[in-house]
Formats: sequence, structure tokens, C-alpha cells
Amino acid sequence: MIEQDNVRIVKETYAAFKRRDIPGVLDSVSDDVEWFVPGPTEILPVSGRRRGRDQVEKFFSTLDASEEIQQFEPQEFIAQGDKVVVTGKYRARIKATGRTAETDWAHIHTLRGGKIAQFREFMDTANAVEAYAGRSATAGKAR
Repeated sequence: MIEQDNVRIVKETYAAFKRRDIPGVLDSVSDDVEWFVPGPTEILPVSGRRRGRDQVEKFFSTLDASEEIQQFEPQEFIAQGDKVVVTGKYRARIKATGRTAETDWAHIHTLRGGKIAQFREFMDTANAVEAYAGRSATAGKAR
């Protein structure tokens, strides 16, 4: 599959996510998709490794239950071979604490047979931990 097709698939997946069309997102991933979001799983309920569409669907259910997304803005799409790297901005209100998590992010998608076979996210996990914990990561630390 040519790089432009891979970028189109990823852009369509983001468009489905922004429409809250999770079945549309799931249609774009392979049956055995590997999904990774960084961070401590005991604090960030959306972090961790998942495999398969069912687990990715649970990821989106957890995300919806945990966060009110205020901004999801993909900015750059960079393709090479079977990979599409996307950079962007994200802001969400954490429902449990009312705090805001805001970060720039990078997503690496690996495509196989016209489907996303691997998704890896990179972001400021300290900012997300602060928002989920309802405190500053530097609170109580000597300066």
C-alpha cells in the first residue's frame, strides 16, 4: 500500500474518533492490533498495552468514562513505508478530579493490509498523572 493511502486511512480514523464513531475507528484496525499508551496503569486508566479489537474497544470505553475531551487536534502526518507518524495537541477534563490534562503528542501507526496493526502513543505522562491524581506532581517536594 502506498504511503498516501496509509495517511488517508489514519486521517479517516481520526475523523471517526472526532465524530465519536468508535465502530468506525475499530473498523480501521486489524483483528490483532497492538495498542500502547504510556503511563502508570494504577493512575492512568487508559494507559497500558492492549491487543485485539475487543481490548481497543475497552480502551475507548474507559477513555469516554474517564475524560471529557475538549481538544483533539492532529497537526502533522509523516509517512514512510508502512508507518504514519502524527503529531498533535490534546486537552481533556478528567471527570474524577475536574482537572485538565493538556499535552502535545505523537502517535506512530504501523499499517498492514490497509489496517492499523500497531498504535503507539507518546505524550507528557506527568501532566496526565497530575490531572488524574488531582494534584501537582511537584506538590510536597523540596525545591
